[in-house]
Amino acid sequence: MTGEGPLRRSGSFHGRRKGKMLRPAQAGRFVELLPVLRLDLSGPPPADARSLFQPARDGIASVRLEIGFGGAEHLLHQAARHPDVGFVGVEPFVNGMAKALAGIERLNLANVRLFDNDAALLLDWLPPASVAHVDLLYPDPWPKIRHWKRRFVSDDNLGRLARVIAPGGVFRFATDIDTYVEWTLAHMRRTPAFRWTAERADDWRQPWPDWPGTRYEAKAFREGRRPTYLQFTRL
Repeated sequence: MTGEGPLRRSGSFHGRRKGKMLRPAQAGRFVELLPVLRLDLSGPPPADARSLFQPARDGIASVRLEIGFGGAEHLLHQAARHPDVGFVGVEPFVNGMAKALAGIERLNLANVRLFDNDAALLLDWLPPASVAHVDLLYPDPWPKIRHWKRRFVSDDNLGRLARVIAPGGVFRFATDIDTYVEWTLAHMRRTPAFRWTAERADDWRQPWPDWPGTRYEAKAFREGRRPTYLQFTRL
């Protein structure tokens, strides 16, 4: 399902939408490729989220969502590794979307769809229990206390995640900001729909087995910050 996305939601969690000017090839993909891959939320949601991946739908076993994919390193790695999984990548930042489009074209991926607006809009549109896995990796930490209300992890958004993630599904969160780790764990503790899976310290100190690394993670290491990797199961 493709087409123009909805208008940006008031109070959305993301910040700026554009950085460096796009090169001609990047701009061309926005004209030719993005309309083919962009989810159109103007109509009713599908009964089965796998139908978003036509014509590859019959080969799609489950659907995963990555919110704020940044440079798309993780999204592209996972989509190439799991051709039987449909991946929906959300990124309102134009330059991040440009990287995703270039990677999708280069790798000839048929199992990726994109949404370039507020993830809350998509979560409200998707059918219940339609997603097996959601990744929120290095989201904007909004470090100033007065901006914490703009963090994506909130009671409202965790409620949205609980609605769309199927029982037994997974929500993963990574950040290099200690206050955001504390914030997230505090919010998750009062969300009965999820269980933190950690049993030992390495479960949050070490990345997941299928982790390719990202440029944000590399920056954190260069600047002396240690990332944290949290995983929760939908009950």
